[in-house]
Amino acid sequence: MQKILVIQTAFIGDAVLATGIVEKLHLFFPDAAIDILVRKGNESLFDEHPFLNHVWIWDKKQSKYSHLFGLLGDIHSQKFDKIINLQRFAATGFLTAFSGAKETIGFDKNPFSALFSNKIKHTVSKTGTPIHEIERNHFLIRSFTDDTPAKPKLYPSAKNEAAISQYKTGQYICIAPASVWFTKQFPADKWISFINSVPAPVKVYLLGAPGDKNLCNDIRLQTAHNSVTDLSGQLNFLESAALMKGAVMNYVNDSAPMHFASAVNAPVTAVYCSTIPAFGFGPLSDKSFIVETPVPLDCRPCGLHGKKTCPLGHFHCAIYIKNEQLLSTLST
Repeated sequence: MQKILVIQTAFIGDAVLATGIVEKLHLFFPDAAIDILVRKGNESLFDEHPFLNHVWIWDKKQSKYSHLFGLLGDIHSQKFDKIINLQRFAATGFLTAFSGAKETIGFDKNPFSALFSNKIKHTVSKTGTPIHEIERNHFLIRSFTDDTPAKPKLYPSAKNEAAISQYKTGQYICIAPASVWFTKQFPADKWISFINSVPAPVKVYLLGAPGDKNLCNDIRLQTAHNSVTDLSGQLNFLESAALMKGAVMNYVNDSAPMHFASAVNAPVTAVYCSTIPAFGFGPLSDKSFIVETPVPLDCRPCGLHGKKTCPLGHFHCAIYIKNEQLLSTLST
């Protein structure tokens, strides 16, 4: 039996997108023991995952490097047949290179790639030739699978479904209004204005992490809509995904909840402010929409990732988006 380890210790959305690799590996090697290594905090994404043998956890906040060396010893003892590293950073490159695996695969931009068995060119998306992250990831395993990347997939359990069953009544939308980065986050007043435009029979659920509670509560308190429920900090990742799956539409920023929607094939409207879908992190659901400023801006995009403030101070990439753009996807 083959033993395979997939490494993705970046943020939540990156870990979700990495599940496309797990799907494809299981399809081609159904008897293999597939493990995944993620950063501490992301492990609950994989609770009761049907295709994973074990979830390894790297605590990057406490004793980061001593924990890394401990992981190296544990992983080395497993004698993996393949290790597939989706990241380009030195720490996971070191772990991969000295893992003792029979075959180590990673991107050429990793500082330790010279020590990998197989290094794959990392291709950055361009506006004219966009490459989705699941395609980039798939390049690592294409030589022993096929040419078609698999979509990411999460597996909410019956327990997760039961936890949110009370909310799945009638028509509802989910809104995940927060983002780590200011310029990726549709402003609160814009969310409030949109919610006030949502037809009254449609319930609104606000989703987010515990740290998003103040934002979600402020939005709830300032809306005139008669059915807005703040669920931020109350649902885990898989419960949120399960709730999104039953929504008539999900509204998200260019952030992790968009990938949750993709991974359960939930309808999704992704609001892009400073970033653009061509960077390769767009929605993958069968029913998905992009909302962005209808006015061309020379300053957009202002960077590959979000920023703490608008570099020009006006935030036109968000301000110019209209309620009608969001509402049009609700009735589509």
